[in-house]
Amino acid sequence: MLKDIENLPRGSRFPREEILDHLKLNAEGLIPAIAQQHDTGEVLMMAWMNAEALEETLTTGRVCYFSRSRGRLWRKGESSGQIQRLKGLYIDCDGDTLLLRVDQTGPACHTGRSNCFFLRVDGHEVVVTANPLIDPGTLYGNDPASSGQTPANDPA
Repeated sequence: MLKDIENLPRGSRFPREEILDHLKLNAEGLIPAIAQQHDTGEVLMMAWMNAEALEETLTTGRVCYFSRSRGRLWRKGESSGQIQRLKGLYIDCDGDTLLLRVDQTGPACHTGRSNCFFLRVDGHEVVVTANPLIDPGTLYGNDPASSGQTPANDPA
């Protein structure tokens, strides 16, 4: 289906369900979702969505992911208050990755940083490129583990 629309002109429209039904989910029924700040272009995080999380996100406008470690839906900010509001959802050309343009409230990363990509490979070293904007203990009541987040903001 997606291959069939590659050469169609800008502005061509299709029923949402017709396209969503052709997304390429992995064996667990999940698709990677990259969150990007809508007004700055900053890449915030990567997490997973299943069909239910995607539908809830599209219906409510509040971003919902599927937490593999918890085995349930994870509404971004449910324990920290750092929610994401959907501004736009894009599907890549292969239908196997989503890009969520969001309005992020506060830091996106469970470490208190604005995004989860603060480790830059520099030759044979890895450099920390950002300080936390807020202490994770403030976000999660002194125990980041209580949020259920994994070290990589729960892409697991």
